Amino acid sequence: MALKRGSKVNPNFSMSSMTDIVFLLLIFFMVTSTLISPNALKLLLPQSNSQTSAKAITTVSITEDLQLYFEQTPVSFAELEGRLKRKLDGQEEPTVSLHVHRSVPMEEVVKVMNVAKDNRYKLILATQALNQ
Repeated sequence: MALKRGSKVNPNFSMSSMTDIVFLLLIFFMVTSTLISPNALKLLLPQSNSQTSAKAITTVSITEDLQLYFEQTPVSFAELEGRLKRKLDGQEEPTVSLHVHRSVPMEEVVKVMNVAKDNRYKLILATQALNQ
């Protein structure tokens, strides 16, 4: 008398559930990696038609001929960081307003942004209002 087992063990392994998990993890990591910006500068970029809530304590300007001004005084780039430290030392929320002529190369703007980032100053990039 030949008795057969009621349930057979299937020796094949299905990878479909494992691939579903891998794809879900891939999507999760792709989405979360776009939300992280570790090297971003802290900039407050005001809209052209409205004002920002932060009040700038001092201003730095770069003219068309790449002359740097601290408030109204012309300064060299080497002097800028020292003057900013003296002016903003002890301030609760040190904020600098950066006024740049539109023809100034971005390299010059980034130099001033790096000074603000290194000293943990907030930076407001001033813009001109749109003509409507």
